[in-house]
Amino acid sequence: MFILITYDVNTTTPQGRKRLRKVAKECVNYGYRVQNSVFECEIDNAKWLIVKNTLINLIDKDNDSLRFYYLGDHKKAKTEHIGVNPSLDVTAPLIF
Repeated sequence: MFILITYDVNTTTPQGRKRLRKVAKECVNYGYRVQNSVFECEIDNAKWLIVKNTLINLIDKDNDSLRFYYLGDHKKAKTEHIGVNPSLDVTAPLIF
């Protein structure tokens, strides 16, 4: 499944900056960063449940925001990109 993860972590305190680093690190492990706080993730259901639960437990629900956009299996039909850094097709062969 294709999921867009977005977050906004309050970084006015040292604890907030630490949460931000942890959230970003978790997202990098499972997705492709398309903007500072936006990640595209191609992930199966089992891993998704783990990632989602981890992210929910990392944020401070009174100060931070976390959003998940479920785009399904037809991401190319639902995504339009203009400008630099186009999306990475994680299903395509890797060529070095």
